[in-house]
Amino acid sequence: MDDGKKQNFGGGQEIENPNNITIKGIIGLLVGHTDCNDNRKVISLGIGDPTAYSCFHTTAVAQEAVVESLRSAKFNGYSPTAGLPQARKAIAEYLSRDLPYKLSQEDVYLTAGCTQAIEITLSILARPGANILLPRPGFPIYGLCAAFRHLEIRYFDLLPDKGWEVDIEAVETLVDHNTVAMVIINPGNPCGNVYTYQHLKKIAETAKRLGVVVIADEVYGHLAFGANSFVPMGVFGSIAPVITLGSLSKRWLVPGWRLGWLVTNDPDGSLKSPKFVERLKKYCDICGGPATFIQGAVPTIIEQTQEAFFRKTINMLTQTSDICFEKIKEIQCLSCPYKPEGSMTVMVKLNLCLLKDISDDIDFCFKLAKEESVIILPGLAVGLKNWLRITFAVEPSSLEEGLERVKFFYQRHSNLQNRC
Repeated sequence: MDDGKKQNFGGGQEIENPNNITIKGIIGLLVGHTDCNDNRKVISLGIGDPTAYSCFHTTAVAQEAVVESLRSAKFNGYSPTAGLPQARKAIAEYLSRDLPYKLSQEDVYLTAGCTQAIEITLSILARPGANILLPRPGFPIYGLCAAFRHLEIRYFDLLPDKGWEVDIEAVETLVDHNTVAMVIINPGNPCGNVYTYQHLKKIAETAKRLGVVVIADEVYGHLAFGANSFVPMGVFGSIAPVITLGSLSKRWLVPGWRLGWLVTNDPDGSLKSPKFVERLKKYCDICGGPATFIQGAVPTIIEQTQEAFFRKTINMLTQTSDICFEKIKEIQCLSCPYKPEGSMTVMVKLNLCLLKDISDDIDFCFKLAKEESVIILPGLAVGLKNWLRITFAVEPSSLEEGLERVKFFYQRHSNLQNRC
């Protein structure tokens, strides 16, 4: 997939390749391709915003904390560059619960969602001739940000037959003296995997040996509901320096609040050099950060949210992931190599031989949108051609109906003579 090349889909329109595309951009095109004469509601299984469904809503504690923060009139001005001290402290204490060492508020920088944390991290690591290692499949914003910062992108594969683990051997062949970092997304977006302690430790040991920073995207942190518990990459910060990225978005079900963070998990201090810290602070000056009144609510949100709220979300994701996995089994042209155990999405492989008039994953998704008013993300958007990414953070009846429509679509387009 060469940067800048384009792909055709139904109707002669074109779609750019992953370094130039965004999930929201493709979803917008797909929604625009639905049939306006179809009286059925559009069901989106494409974008990870659970708030579209009433079964996923934030806790009253969070809502009341924001209202009180706004009414107090204490948070109407600018916040400090790195964020309000009390919010940084609350996040440091929250993340430290799962670490063998304590973070300080000086390790935490508040950002406008995890997307801004990605942009800041890649910008401060970029230098002439540098390269970065990204997972495939992965979250396309990394490729987009890297391209804007003239960082050479080198992809390492995730292995579907091994629970989407990192291909460590491939990583070792990709690194050279210009490699600045490798990105790990856990729990996995788009794959729905959750890495074991042993695998994460192996990644950290590999990063140490190769002399690279680990960027740990943990925006789905703690959203694990399978055999593997969530282990933050920061646990291994004493082995290799880790920059952890996260947000309130997914665990608290408030993606629109845009409250994220960038954290240096680095007890040995290699990321605390005056030059690095000054560069980070200056970039935060340029970017700005989240709304001050949202920051003002953070301590209450973190300290007063009850465990029952988190359990409810996990129980719902367990139910919807089960529905998704079982319904996919009924659609012969789709196969799921790994039952999701975390996050809100799963990757499924598209078997084109069982379809008589579908050319690739993009063609599949645009025709599906047109004929069934169901939105699914083509795998090309996350780096895997002829795969699909399905979001299961959806109200159960809508998820069942959406996947039932996908089954009807398959039956209408099935190639009965071919059982490859």
